[in-house]
Amino acid sequence: MKFIISLVFILSFVNIVSAQRNKLDQDRENFFRAGIKAGVNINKIQGTSYKEGYNYNYQAGAFLQFNFSSRFGLQPEVNFVQTTSEFTDDNSNIYNDLFRDGTQKNAKLNYLEIPLLLNVNVGPSKRVKLQLGPSFGNLLKETVDSLKNPRSIFKKADVSAIGGLWLQLPLINLGARYKIGLNNINAYDDREVWRNQAFQFFIGITL
Repeated sequence: MKFIISLVFILSFVNIVSAQRNKLDQDRENFFRAGIKAGVNINKIQGTSYKEGYNYNYQAGAFLQFNFSSRFGLQPEVNFVQTTSEFTDDNSNIYNDLFRDGTQKNAKLNYLEIPLLLNVNVGPSKRVKLQLGPSFGNLLKETVDSLKNPRSIFKKADVSAIGGLWLQLPLINLGARYKIGLNNINAYDDREVWRNQAFQFFIGITL
């Protein structure tokens, strides 16, 4: 009788350990992963000369993941991000001298951005990651309507800080981020400070 009880206890213990191991195997992350993602970039440029409100644009890119431990990892990315804005029609705008008499005063900026993010796993499943880090952007193209003299009025470099959440499913990834510009992108003069600001939402595939 004692032998049977002992055998049942041992088998139960082995079963529990096996179940826990299978659960850990399902949640285990590879050291290296890669993927692609795309989504919406809801942005505005902060500055007195710009209209309030956000504009809807797009973003797309690729990323690598290096999972150094069960808690921390590093995620570099390369993204193409489009940003748009509109100058105010206020007659007191100090930049009225920039434009002709036309009513079109829109700006479209295309950036190549390289975020370098720290991933911090939230909870034991490793599915939800807190993301924090800088992003380095290079202005590929700018288009500003109704300029009197064709010239660049935005700086080429844009440095931002990113914070957000990443949901890593077995194949699909989902994410939401907030990005705030750290440097002045006004290349015209020093009368105003212009900074990019955006909410980003995306979906992608992780291999």
